[in-house]
Amino acid sequence: MSDFAPYINGVIDEFEAQNPNVKIKWVDVPFSEGEKRTLASVLSDNPPDLVNLNPDFSATLAHKGALYEIQQDKLEQFNSSILSSLKYNDKIYSIPWYATSAITIYNKELLGKNIPRTYTQVLDLAPIIKANKGAYIMLPNITENDTMLKILNKYGVAKSSLLNSEKSVEVFEMFKYLYINDLIPKETVTMTLQEALEKYMSGNIAMIGAGANFLNMIRENAPSTYAKTDVAPQIVGDLGQNDFSLMNFVIPLRAKHKEEALAFALFLTNEKNQLELAKLTNVLAVNKNTLKNEFYTTYDKNDLMAKARVISAKQLDKIQPVYRTQKSQKDINNIINSATQEILLDKASVQEILDEASEDWKNIEE
Repeated sequence: MSDFAPYINGVIDEFEAQNPNVKIKWVDVPFSEGEKRTLASVLSDNPPDLVNLNPDFSATLAHKGALYEIQQDKLEQFNSSILSSLKYNDKIYSIPWYATSAITIYNKELLGKNIPRTYTQVLDLAPIIKANKGAYIMLPNITENDTMLKILNKYGVAKSSLLNSEKSVEVFEMFKYLYINDLIPKETVTMTLQEALEKYMSGNIAMIGAGANFLNMIRENAPSTYAKTDVAPQIVGDLGQNDFSLMNFVIPLRAKHKEEALAFALFLTNEKNQLELAKLTNVLAVNKNTLKNEFYTTYDKNDLMAKARVISAKQLDKIQPVYRTQKSQKDINNIINSATQEILLDKASVQEILDEASEDWKNIEE
């Protein structure tokens, strides 16, 4: 957060002025070192009082019994869907700070008025776009991190016990059909979101699912493509919920100033401070009153960034059920991504591949 030092220091100064018995020391840790340093410090006898983490690692620390439980009546200022997503064993061990939620960024010239809202509509539109425009409808980076698991979650099958279910097979068959019929690029099995963005900027794909911050990259690096660009809600599955990402605060169980830490976290996330942070960045507020501000509810039709922000904020009202990270998440990701590659490359039947992947996933859970 060093780029936002004036904002952070301003909030600290204001809090200290209101609480003269409290002095805050802010330590900015490089992201690459965050988890390692946090784990060591949280389990020590002198941990920080408040730590900014992602929910996945926060859940890991909660599982280890290393975090202070936050009473839910203290968190009434937050969006209820966001709060529900943070529950661990029906308890809350973290305070939300800010969120992001991907949108659909699309080329108006390639898609016209046929803007898909579901993956089924993507399947229907793909051959039309290819035949009429000579472009791919999208490059889904479905073997990057937990992308495929998040898609499966949109169909209610992101579980080891449901991975080889009829609905799951149907979802994988859909992507296999797109792949073997050359309706999505062959690079789908290897490319990242950043590489998909480059394909979008060159006009080779009609749309991309990404954060609003990607609009700035398109505007700076491909102004001619940006002139043809518009935004829409993200693609959903049967359940109609949206993906999102979140950053939150946690208070270590061994922290010496728990009440002061909670008070500062709630101050940092109050209506005023959330709005100020939002205006400096592309992140979404999680304070429910901030989300009612016109900054998140209205936009000028010529302001694409504002339109993207309003769409993203509205998506936070429909994020359940959330895919919850598990203890061996990296191993689970590898199992799903390997199965996805085998399915797209037609190594065996979809059912056979998913039966094996389901067993591998269950073995990790045991």
